Amino acid sequence: MPESRGLSFGRTPDATLVVQLGGTWRIRDGVPPVSGLEHELAGPPPPRRVRFDAGGLEAWDSAVLTFLVRVLELCRERGLAAEREGLPAGIRRLLALAEAVPEKKDARARAARAPWLVRVGRRTLGALGSFTGTIEFVGEATIAFGRLCRGRARFRASDVLLLVQEAGAEALPIVSLISFLVGTILAFVGAVQLQQFGAAIYVANLVGIAMVREMGAMMTAIVMAGRTGAAYAAQLGSMRASQEIDALNTMGISPLDFLVLPRMLALCLMMPLLCLYSDLLGILGGAAIGIGMLHLSPTVYFQQTAHSVNVGDLLGGVFKASVYGVLIALAGCLRGMHAGSSAAGVGDATTSAVVTSIVWIISACGIFAVVFYILGI
Repeated sequence: MPESRGLSFGRTPDATLVVQLGGTWRIRDGVPPVSGLEHELAGPPPPRRVRFDAGGLEAWDSAVLTFLVRVLELCRERGLAAEREGLPAGIRRLLALAEAVPEKKDARARAARAPWLVRVGRRTLGALGSFTGTIEFVGEATIAFGRLCRGRARFRASDVLLLVQEAGAEALPIVSLISFLVGTILAFVGAVQLQQFGAAIYVANLVGIAMVREMGAMMTAIVMAGRTGAAYAAQLGSMRASQEIDALNTMGISPLDFLVLPRMLALCLMMPLLCLYSDLLGILGGAAIGIGMLHLSPTVYFQQTAHSVNVGDLLGGVFKASVYGVLIALAGCLRGMHAGSSAAGVGDATTSAVVTSIVWIISACGIFAVVFYILGI
């Protein structure tokens, strides 16, 4: 026990146990156990009542309150009267406030663990409910897109322009860095193997095909999922918590039209352009390795890249990027619209949006790989 905190016991001729409190009581120093009081209550002769003497108490916080609550509980268990007149008025008021609402029965009892079959059933029902909610949201978003095609969707064009700027121009720095590094990594890994066969020139083919077909669109989508998809979830989750979405429903404005559609349009428009930009930066990253480490001629390197990449590969990557953009917007808006009404709910929605986006992107990439292989693209 710290020396600044004083706790002692005394007895009076009328069989009264005096609990003397002194010094400074701070919660950071911990709360002393009531074992000393239990020893005093058990020792002969047994006291008839307990009285407090806090004349030496200099400063205190919740530590002294926690200790006194335990002492009072112990007195009630032993049927002893506790006189509180010796405590400061502030402590007496806080004790009365703590005792105003009785503790719920079995509040401290440990909850029984449900059987494993019950837990599996609950998880299954939760997964089914989440899947049903996702299908419903995608259906509602599709209907909203149909209203947009008929010119009946209600949203502000200025919101779309702002979202285009946020998802496009403001994303260029991070996309540039990631794409260039991915290109250099692909070139370096390929160069280590191809140099063994004297085929270092084919590093240009490797980087060009990988970036244009898969890596450009996928890496851009993953970056945008962590950057823009999470932002959408946080924005809509905050609006859900502050009841702004409920206000739109009250005014007869569809949140799908006013909030979700502009975000879908912005990402769907910007992702193809970002994908092309990513392809270019990835090829330049590969060229930095091919020219700087393999000592290839810049003209030869870029000619080899142009011969290995065709228009079909380029259009396929751009198409994938457009689909990825829609998936990112759907995942971010879905988690944001279904977020809880608290700060923790907004944080959970943001995390879930990123995870959902990446899962959808990887799944779509696998589906595209199978479909393109079957079609011979």
